[in-house]
Amino acid sequence: MGLFIHTYLASKLIQQIVTTSLLLSLLFTSPLQAAKSTGNESAQKQNRAKLNDVQKAIAKQESNIFDTNKQRSNLEQELKSNDLAIAKVTKAINKIEGNLTLTEKKITKLTKEKKQLTLAKQKQERLLAQQLRSAYTTGQHDFLKLLLNQDQSEKIQRTISYYQYLNQARTKEIDKFQTTIAKLLQVSTEHQEQIEHLQQLKKDQLQQDSQLRLSKSQRSKTLAKLSRKLLSSQQQLNKLKGEENNLNQALSKLAAILQAEIDLTGLSKLKRKLSWPVKGRMAHKFGTRKQGYLKWKGVLITAPISRQVQTIHNGKVLFSDWLKGYGLLTVIDHGNGYMSLYAHNQTLLKSVGDRVETGEPIALVGQSGGLEQSGVYFEIRHRGKALNPSLWCR
Repeated sequence: MGLFIHTYLASKLIQQIVTTSLLLSLLFTSPLQAAKSTGNESAQKQNRAKLNDVQKAIAKQESNIFDTNKQRSNLEQELKSNDLAIAKVTKAINKIEGNLTLTEKKITKLTKEKKQLTLAKQKQERLLAQQLRSAYTTGQHDFLKLLLNQDQSEKIQRTISYYQYLNQARTKEIDKFQTTIAKLLQVSTEHQEQIEHLQQLKKDQLQQDSQLRLSKSQRSKTLAKLSRKLLSSQQQLNKLKGEENNLNQALSKLAAILQAEIDLTGLSKLKRKLSWPVKGRMAHKFGTRKQGYLKWKGVLITAPISRQVQTIHNGKVLFSDWLKGYGLLTVIDHGNGYMSLYAHNQTLLKSVGDRVETGEPIALVGQSGGLEQSGVYFEIRHRGKALNPSLWCR
């Protein structure tokens, strides 16, 4: 019995000790765990705040990139409008200059003709005056008296014949004189009209020159804005890749709708026999590095602005318009899958469907499409594959 009680009391004591230990443990450990839990929550809040800030920064950067791309897109459209405005004015000036040359030649010809007619008129006046004096001298005789005189019939017959000859000659010279006067009047009128036309052409040229300066100024402002929208190397590479893809797609579409003409024999037999489209300095050669892994698929020839760009061989115009990255572009089909293209022109002189002959002017050198220095980008392709122009032109 005593053993039982002792065991029971020992058990109770142990239970109390354990309970007390547990209570003490709870009393001491709960504040530590609470403090640790509070620290974790604070760290989580800080991390969430940092993540939120990062997400906001990313969203802001994406928004900035979107705005920048949108602004560049708008500026590129504005550049296209500037290039087309310059092309329109330049084409008008080129036409006016052609008309000026033609009109000046007409005026020179009319001046010479007017001078010749004036000399002919003076000569005819002198001849008529001489005939009139001769008629007046012979007119002292009474013509009716001669007719009625039967004494010298042979002399009378000769005199009558002489009168008739003089009258016929005088009538002929009078007719010629009247024709000369009429022609001289016509030439003088046309001469005056051409002079007035020349003056109007010069006036139009001044207006177009003024418009050209305004368009070029606007283009310079657009390019300045574009240059401030700097692109990273990767963005620049993507931009050039996109422009190259646009060109390839355009050429593929042209090849798909192309109907080869029988008389267009291609360029296969013309290696090193063709002339370059424009005289200038070779700024970039075929196959050299352009950006990243991209290489030049043609050549860039720098040349003075407004210099004539000539087609390398006869053919048909397939494309004549503005293309992003290439500006005002002309593509010529030479037959048998051969094409040549000429980019960054100031203006295009030919339209789609026009037939062109070797060496014929098709455009004027420019800076369209954002080119920093005036020149022409030139490619030769066969069934879509870019060929080295140096193997064809000399």
